[in-house]
Amino acid sequence: EERVSRAPAPAWPTGHGDVGASLVLVFPLLLAYELGVLFSGRVNGADLVTRALWQAAGSRAAYLALHAAIALAFLWWIRRSARWATLRLDIAGPVILEAAIYALTLGAVITAVLDRVLGPLGHQLGLGLDGASVVGALGAGVHEELVFRLGLCGGLVALARPLGPRLAVAAAIVASSLAFAAAHHLGAHGEAWSTHAFAFRALAGAAFAAMFWFRSLAHAVYAHVLYDVVVAATG
Repeated sequence: EERVSRAPAPAWPTGHGDVGASLVLVFPLLLAYELGVLFSGRVNGADLVTRALWQAAGSRAAYLALHAAIALAFLWWIRRSARWATLRLDIAGPVILEAAIYALTLGAVITAVLDRVLGPLGHQLGLGLDGASVVGALGAGVHEELVFRLGLCGGLVALARPLGPRLAVAAAIVASSLAFAAAHHLGAHGEAWSTHAFAFRALAGAAFAAMFWFRSLAHAVYAHVLYDVVVAATG
């Protein structure tokens, strides 16, 4: 029976989870985001793929047709790789439930830590939960986890292997989390610098990286999406 996360130490720099199973669980979120972009006009900063696909398609109809083809190809891959079991409720349900617990506790824990170290930041008003904020949460959860956790953290673990497995993972988590935090302050649309914001995102990045490595990519993606939805709804 296939599981999204498993106990044995990973042979590849992708953590303890089954990456293939995670991709099956994450794909519906990715597809919802890609279609939501059409109506919200909101593209995640880490998402270079959607911009490239839109430019290549040239029109909304072609963009939709392209994603229909991608969805069919992914369903074909799921069938060929015998991964339908991943979508069963007894497998997907616990992953999403565990991710929801992380999402509901992450902000409070990090805020409590930073309040003790840096002092209270003060209440921040959220933007409210609407279609655009949900699309933004989907984009951040999927693309930022693929880029900073699967790509960067996993890649750094591979590069740092000569240091030994434990030190390599620790170094990769720290470095990828700092890069994740810094990326939010770069570019024309980057957020204005603040020590609180940088520290918060660095700690959040470390938490997502730990979820990715010790649980699975799917745990990290769903936790990130749900956390952003909670922030938008209650900020």
